[in-house]
Order: sequence, then C-alpha cells, then structure tokens
Amino acid sequence: MSTVTQVFDSPPAHVWKVIADGWLYSGWVVGASRIRDVDEEWPEVGSHLHHSVGSWPLLINDSTRVTAAQPGVSLELLARGWPIGEAKVRISLEGLDDGRCRVSIAEDAVRGPGKLVPKALRDPLIDLRNRETLKRLELMAAGGAGRKNQEAQGDAAPNQVEG
Repeated sequence: MSTVTQVFDSPPAHVWKVIADGWLYSGWVVGASRIRDVDEEWPEVGSHLHHSVGSWPLLINDSTRVTAAQPGVSLELLARGWPIGEAKVRISLEGLDDGRCRVSIAEDAVRGPGKLVPKALRDPLIDLRNRETLKRLELMAAGGAGRKNQEAQGDAAPNQVEG
C-alpha cells in the first residue's frame, strides 16, 4: 500500500471531527467532487457515504463503505469509483506529546482497472493525491470544520461562559 504521513498542528480530536462528518468528505478528499448522502451511522463499520467523483459534467456516482473503525484513532474504507475500480484506504491518527498529531493515509487499488496499473506507476500517483488530501484535512481541522456545527447545536465549548 502507498502510505503518506504528515504532522498536523491540531490535536487528534479535531482531525477526527472532520473525518467523522461524512458531509465534509468532498472538502478534503482529492477526487471527491460532491457528497450526495451520508448514512446516519457514519463512520461506524458498515456505514456508507454516497459521493460523486470527477468534474462536471463527467461525474461518476458511487459510494464509500467503512470496513473498520476505531473512533479517534483509525478508519478503514472501501472507496468505490466504478468503472475505475475500488481502493482500500486506511487513515490513522497518532497523538503526539506536544498536542499535535501524526496522520497517515495508506491506500491501494483492490479491484477493477486501477489494479491493473503497475504498482511502480500507481504508488507515486496515489502518494501525490494523498499528500494534497492531507494538506486539505489539516486546514479543515485547524479551521474548526466539524466542530463549529456541534457548537451551534448546543454542544458549547468547555471554556464558554454561560450567562
């Protein structure tokens, strides 16, 4: 599997909030152009998000399914984009002593024509895409994506003064 890693200035909990909000997926995953629906259970094992990949007007509608999850630590996905194929994706978060976190994405094609591309060509393309994906995820986590919506729904920040 192709693996890229980046240290984020955000704590793992902030990064997980972005990952756990399926509606934000197209904001940080390179290639996902829009989200059409997200299962209520996302990101529990077996849940799906329904996305489109590509650029308008050449969009492919498909879905991504959670195959393993450890909230706040890791998420494993089966990302579909037929007729290109399917990929196994594993996102891992590791908290660092200074409040930052190390985020890794490991990915490889598992079915379809994408798997026929030689690994020596496939891996550098996946690496390039996932480096940009990590940059986007870091910016969204630092900017409060996934957290602001919860605060607006009454899940106030712990240091907020009521009155």
